[in-house]
Amino acid sequence: MMVTFISQCEKNALKKTRRVLDAFADRIGDNTWQTLITEDGLQTVKKMLRQTASKSTAVSCFWIRSRSRSQLLWVVGNKAKFNQQGLVPVNATRKNLLNSEIENDWKYLPLIKALTAISALFHDWGKASKLFQEKLSPNSKNKFKGDPIRHEWISVLLLNALVKNKEDKTWLSELVKGELSEQQLNNAIRTQQTTSLEQLPDAAKLVAWLIVSHHRLPFIKADWRDEKSPDLSTLLKRITQEWGYENRQDEQEYYKRVEHCFEFPNGLLRQSTEWLKHVKRWSNSLLHCLPLIESAMQDGSYRLVLHHARLCLMLGDHFYSSQAAAKHWQHRTGLFANTDRETNDFKQKLDEHLVGVAQSALKTAHLLPAFEQEPPVATGVQVLRQVSTDPQYKWQDKAVTKITDWKKQQDKKSVGFFAVNMASTGCGKTFANAKVMRALSVDGKSLRYILALGLRTLTLQTGDEYRERIGLTKAQLAVLIGSRAVAELHNQKFIEKDEVTEEVLGSESKQALLDEFIDYECELPEEGLSTVLTCDKDKQFLYAPVLACTIDHLMAATETKRGGRYILPSLRLMSSDLVIDEIDDFTGADLIAIGRLIHLAGMLGRKVMISSATIPPDLAQGYLNAYKKGWQLFSNSRDEAKAEIGCAWIDEFRTDVQSIKANDSDMALQQYQQQHDAFIDKRVNKLNQQVAKRKAEIIACPLLPEQRLTEQTLTEDSKQAHYFSIVKLAILTKHQQHHSIDAKTKIKVSFGVVRVANISPCVELTKYLLQAQYPENIQVKVMAYHSQQVLLLRHEQEKHLDAVLKRKEKQGQEQQAFSDPIIRKHLDKSLSQNVIFILVATPVEEVGRDHDFDWAIVEPSSYRSIVQLAGRVRRHRTNAVEQTNIGLMQYNIKAFKENDKKDEKYFIRPGYENGITNALATHNITELVDTNVLKNNLSAIPRIQVPLKPKEQMLASLEHHVTKNSLANFKQIGANTLQGYLTETWYLTALPQVLTPFRRSEPSINLFLFYNADEERCYFTQKDEAGKPLLDINYQAINREGILNITRVQLSEKEHQNLWFERNYQALLSQYKSEPYLISKKSISLRYGEINLVERENAEYEYNDQFGLVKLNKKGGKNVRS
Repeated sequence: MMVTFISQCEKNALKKTRRVLDAFADRIGDNTWQTLITEDGLQTVKKMLRQTASKSTAVSCFWIRSRSRSQLLWVVGNKAKFNQQGLVPVNATRKNLLNSEIENDWKYLPLIKALTAISALFHDWGKASKLFQEKLSPNSKNKFKGDPIRHEWISVLLLNALVKNKEDKTWLSELVKGELSEQQLNNAIRTQQTTSLEQLPDAAKLVAWLIVSHHRLPFIKADWRDEKSPDLSTLLKRITQEWGYENRQDEQEYYKRVEHCFEFPNGLLRQSTEWLKHVKRWSNSLLHCLPLIESAMQDGSYRLVLHHARLCLMLGDHFYSSQAAAKHWQHRTGLFANTDRETNDFKQKLDEHLVGVAQSALKTAHLLPAFEQEPPVATGVQVLRQVSTDPQYKWQDKAVTKITDWKKQQDKKSVGFFAVNMASTGCGKTFANAKVMRALSVDGKSLRYILALGLRTLTLQTGDEYRERIGLTKAQLAVLIGSRAVAELHNQKFIEKDEVTEEVLGSESKQALLDEFIDYECELPEEGLSTVLTCDKDKQFLYAPVLACTIDHLMAATETKRGGRYILPSLRLMSSDLVIDEIDDFTGADLIAIGRLIHLAGMLGRKVMISSATIPPDLAQGYLNAYKKGWQLFSNSRDEAKAEIGCAWIDEFRTDVQSIKANDSDMALQQYQQQHDAFIDKRVNKLNQQVAKRKAEIIACPLLPEQRLTEQTLTEDSKQAHYFSIVKLAILTKHQQHHSIDAKTKIKVSFGVVRVANISPCVELTKYLLQAQYPENIQVKVMAYHSQQVLLLRHEQEKHLDAVLKRKEKQGQEQQAFSDPIIRKHLDKSLSQNVIFILVATPVEEVGRDHDFDWAIVEPSSYRSIVQLAGRVRRHRTNAVEQTNIGLMQYNIKAFKENDKKDEKYFIRPGYENGITNALATHNITELVDTNVLKNNLSAIPRIQVPLKPKEQMLASLEHHVTKNSLANFKQIGANTLQGYLTETWYLTALPQVLTPFRRSEPSINLFLFYNADEERCYFTQKDEAGKPLLDINYQAINREGILNITRVQLSEKEHQNLWFERNYQALLSQYKSEPYLISKKSISLRYGEINLVERENAEYEYNDQFGLVKLNKKGGKNVRS
């Protein structure tokens, strides 16, 4: 290809650019180059230019397509030097946009700045206490003791004493004059230690909350479920030092030291002229902002104001605290704010720190408007511009056309946008989402959004698809999954020198705002907000035009209870629209937590799309309500935004777009529900016209008669074996009904999955099937698949399953699996007429795996899981089936073993039954689903449409009831409800995150299957905080297997023979050696031998390379999930 490079670089960037381009192309002008080059060579040029890029760099690249046509391929550096076609301006005019259109649209920006400055100037005021200053002393004996009362609470009490029942105008006017009596403050704080904060006037309330929350949100362990907190005064009345601001672990020590928290022998900074100068200035600013405070309190915008102000305050504190002490600061107070971690000496003076944090925080606040516009976008993505030629994907272009037409009807004011994409599996939802987000961009031609997914595997797969199908480069797409090891295994690439993590080098204690691996390469701006962020990973997270990540990285924006982990995702959401893919993968408290994230996206003025083929109506309406409440606050805070939301419903059959009013709550929700129901009705009609690829029957496993239950011989193990024997017979039946013929051996072959709810029975069933007796003409090959497996072994397993089960061959072609070496070996060696490949899997198989099975047997937990698992059966095949290819067990194993006890809940962990007060009357699937419907076609219809006859479909109706109660019950109150979070003031505390956390989990430990070269064996060990293995007195990695009750189990010869895919961990270690850091089995095992274990008291575990690390399921013990 013939390309031309044009340089508009300045200063030193010109020399660097010339050096790179001269090596690859002929210079045909002072700043113009031309050459013939391959696509790989061009990528190398671009990468080298990016590596040396600065704010003075600006290079465009044109592809000479013909004599009459050239095409702009990319720009490295300052894109403002060129227009969208790559043309260079002949003249330029300047206009300060920051102080005109952009900033003027931020109605409350002056208030955000004033609140940020005042709260910063007082945020650590309490550190002036005798106790804190003694604690900072290099020779202090109390350095590592918790403060009886935390410094931020002392700061708030000082503010309370300063205000002293005055109006905002009065106390601010006094500060403007510099009137600050330390004697009065000393006297007042002693008498007002228990004074309630709700007496404060509005401005002081806002400042008080910012001060008290600048390290952690208020939280108390008492149960505050279903309690009202309608306004700020009610909340502040409740918050006391007991909400996380006192340390009473040792009562005697508390009373011994607490008095020193209220003693200020070195004063309260009155003598610091520099600090007082800033206090006067910003008190005056806040005084002028009192009308804005009144307006914000009336329309609720103070919620958004506080969000921005706290973010600026905490980012300023984070940044300035990381700096060295100012060398020329005039030290008059004798008070200090912090110490140097390395030398243990005093570091920043207290007044210096307060002023420095204020200035840094104000810098961030000043940049907020620009940051909405500043981050780069991906442009020139050719694939997204093209119209689909395949009729199967024409619907994507129709969706883009509908949305583009709707955009043209809008005026210049910004409106919200909330979309639901319900296209069926295999129709190209992921690709469509990118097209839709491009259409929704300001210019309709660029991309800047976040794609959030629930699983690492899904995120990595989507990253691959975006790079391969859409053509996004590493400068346009960042992939973040939180584990470099997982990404390396996925990409099959080795560590380069500049990629060595602090974990590998044993320095994990170095922490940034983002402690995760991010796969991204681009030039980073050297101005604006990037000057406040000190770590490249932080900047990459913010500046990547398209970010594909696990949703956990975004949830920190609303789920962080303490520290600054919410800062980066919040900043990212300011400039990025949000797509949540496979939203239906989440249940319970996770759904409520995601509602909080969607509300934040709306509040920051972003567009949101949720995507899944099986979205229930109450989930869509609940999230629309969360988004609407957020957008309402955004539109109240902007002059150029309307209280209006565009709503889109998209599937492979049609796209509907309609606007609703955000400020008329009841009418908007009613309008949305009607439109959604109409869309679903049309979708259901279309789905009913499709061929039936999946049909289900109930596998009878009648409960054993009561008289047999009394027999001593009938143990729980024998009941389990009886249940497993029914599963085995169902497998044999399904194989006979659904199999393929291997052309070479003429053997009947089928690939099937048995879905089991929990890990322990999954492994037990695998063992049973490996050992069971089968007819002479049948051979089985069995594999267990669940989450409790060593990372390297699970990667090898998933790599094999992905290769074998893709089934994307065209009709008439031989099945791809038959050419796989492992499958081929099994078939060639078999003497039987039938070979059945059985995957015994937990719910990890239900989502994120692009697998295609011939049949499935399902232990039921929920209708959702049945539908999800059914999506793995005949996934990529289009023809109809005559006989049922899915078997639903009549009972799940726990209900069967316990004879379906009355008032006992069995559809839990996983399942929805915990979401209702009373247990279901029966857990017999025959009575909970419409068997006639399932026999004709097992589809997602009962999931996306509330059943007209709930009693006939109780399992699906249960899920609709629980989802409605979690997301669409708009009369709920309290910190534990989504509605309480949206409409009350609980968001100012950590209670919502504690009562309904995202990914609720038990405490766990990370183990590593470590290779000991001296003993030539592997065992489980742990790492210390520096990322190095724990050592014993002989400097050997400690073997934790005895301490954790881990027993190694060996397989019998018969079990070995019946394994589908045998793995050997020790042998695999040798295959992953790479220079220069992973050169030994030891280093590889410490990187890829990771497994997470929920440690329970007195629990016993078994380990084998084939089965993973599994808790022995004692009677009455909890099953371990997926």
